[in-house]
Amino acid sequence: MRPALDLPPLPLEEWEDTKETLHLFLQIVGKIRLKTHPKLNHWWHVTLYPSSRGVTTRRIPFGGVDFEIAFDFITHTLTVTRCDGDERSFALGGLSVADFYAKVIGALEALGIDVSIHAIPYDRPYKTPFAQDTDHKTYDGDKVHAYWRALSQIATVFEEFRGRFLGKSTPVHLFWHSFDLALTRFSGKKAPPMEGGTQADKEAYSHEVISFGWWAGDDQVREAAFYSYTAPEPAGIETQPLEPSEAVWNDAGGSRMAFVTYEAVRQSADPRAILLAFLESAYQAGATKAGWPVEDFTHQV
Repeated sequence: MRPALDLPPLPLEEWEDTKETLHLFLQIVGKIRLKTHPKLNHWWHVTLYPSSRGVTTRRIPFGGVDFEIAFDFITHTLTVTRCDGDERSFALGGLSVADFYAKVIGALEALGIDVSIHAIPYDRPYKTPFAQDTDHKTYDGDKVHAYWRALSQIATVFEEFRGRFLGKSTPVHLFWHSFDLALTRFSGKKAPPMEGGTQADKEAYSHEVISFGWWAGDDQVREAAFYSYTAPEPAGIETQPLEPSEAVWNDAGGSRMAFVTYEAVRQSADPRAILLAFLESAYQAGATKAGWPVEDFTHQV
């Protein structure tokens, strides 16, 4: 039997300052991975990944020197490790974003890794360069650990859900720009060319997709929640049933998004089963309406 999920409470208002600081820490490390990792299809090379102790870049091949940057949310440290075993670590508590940025760049330089990034927050309401940001400096280790416990367990369920699908799929990965854990399935068919958006958006949505994710809440969505959307969006998707009963179709800027709160899942009798039911119902809704070959993509266990 798979162990039951033990999801901690994550009320946004109790850790929002810490979350903002952590988000910017992740953006700095994510931008380093973006700059140094060889490009992958659909921009999969930019993402971070949950690990057994926190969040990691995984191995980055760069100029003949492999390295990895890993957050440890048990000891609350960050470690940069080079392929020959040389490494540099520092504690995360008490650091402003400016401090963190200086320490990361300093660690890389000490290991002979020369990296220059566009050192400004991405898609955030503030644009203070990382090197000058002394305002974001809250780091509550207990809150970060609780977030990681949730992230790690949810990633495990996402991995289980990913294994049911025989088609092309992304890894389960953490988008540092938007602070959400995500998984995307592909139909294999090209999508109509996207109008507007960035070059990254156009490549990410070059083919039909159904995406699933979890975020911890932000300035727009004031609580942690799970979501799913289909792109291009098929007509009538909002008429399809969702599970559990608390799940709804939300209007997300003119498109429909399946949505269920983290608390609804956390407080259910079986959070793992409820989360899998939500993911499956959202997939079936999008795949059915978009005409995907559902049976061909189903992994028979």
